Amino acid sequence: MADGTTAVIWDEALLAYDMGDHPLNPVRVELTIALARELGVLDRPGVRMIVPTPAGDDALTRVHRADYLDAVRAAPIDPFFQGWGLNTPDNPVFDGMHEASARICGATIAAAEAVWSGEATRAVNVSGGLHHAMASRAAGFCVYNDPAVAIARLLDLGARRIAYIDIDVHHGDGVQAAFYDDPRVLTVSLHESPLALFPGTGFPDETGGPGAEGTAVNVALPPGTGDAGWLRAFHAIVPSVVRAFEPQVLFTQCGADAHRLDPLADLRLSVDGQRAAYIALRGLADEVSDGRWIATGGGGYALVEVVPRAWAHLLAVATGAPLDPDTATPPLWRKLAAERCPGGTVPATLTDGDPPPVERWEPGTATDPVDKAIMATRSAVFPLHGLDPHDPRD
Repeated sequence: MADGTTAVIWDEALLAYDMGDHPLNPVRVELTIALARELGVLDRPGVRMIVPTPAGDDALTRVHRADYLDAVRAAPIDPFFQGWGLNTPDNPVFDGMHEASARICGATIAAAEAVWSGEATRAVNVSGGLHHAMASRAAGFCVYNDPAVAIARLLDLGARRIAYIDIDVHHGDGVQAAFYDDPRVLTVSLHESPLALFPGTGFPDETGGPGAEGTAVNVALPPGTGDAGWLRAFHAIVPSVVRAFEPQVLFTQCGADAHRLDPLADLRLSVDGQRAAYIALRGLADEVSDGRWIATGGGGYALVEVVPRAWAHLLAVATGAPLDPDTATPPLWRKLAAERCPGGTVPATLTDGDPPPVERWEPGTATDPVDKAIMATRSAVFPLHGLDPHDPRD
């Protein structure tokens, strides 16, 4: 393994995944790469930039039906196209949709291959993380499911145990569905309660299909959960189940839409809390999978206020030392951000304020809704891994 090296998958062509006047604006990815570059993150020793190629049909059909691929190719030609979840307000069609979607899948495959081959210890594709797409249906702004396609590629390359951790504010339903009956893939999702938010799935009792019991883990957090509660839930559940699963590689979807400024959801994290999550994920990869860590972006709709800072922190954690939260955003980046997002509030630093508190979960009869969510997940899943849901040491 190329110890200490990080592959960053990037090409401006990835910005072609553009649904027009739509929340999923590719400017958030453009500004992320620009900020990381201005901060020197992409010039660190051991960073290798990789230009991806689009995924071919053989790779895509490991997850998606061939007739769905045909529909994705055909939809932009017909203004009245209907079906397959396409040409809807959430998933409008656009020119070159198949090619743009396949390129994002190719980028995440490139990240997975770099890590699995030992070419890099870690790899990041911030343009990826389109975790809602199903086998034959676009959903939630996602046409093809690049995390699922890349995980399938890892399985084909011989991986026997892959842990997928999804910290997007929305349930990682498409990835869970793709591997619900596959005991080789552990899917863990921390998200806002499906009672309050799309896609309406991700309840604690969704624990995996026959023969794969315990390999789906869902933490459904109440609206309003902030840094302290979110991090308490993460540390009360994720490390224990991942350690028990003993993965060979850690794959994470790092959607930034759990932030309190995100316009589409109701969790209340800060950029500092998100930074703490990335540090925890890297530490978990170092502990359980010899550092092998593949990370993608995901949701995030505060285009200038949040996403670029969050994912610049992600890139920094993946490529070396975390950035000091008090670091000022570079003047050239602030100028670019103001030009790209007129009317937006361009942040002056990489922090939202005070460091997030660290709270240890303890069992009991607490009425706190976050603790209830934690206990619901631990009760549903921990026994399936031989863990005690009531023991804080597990």
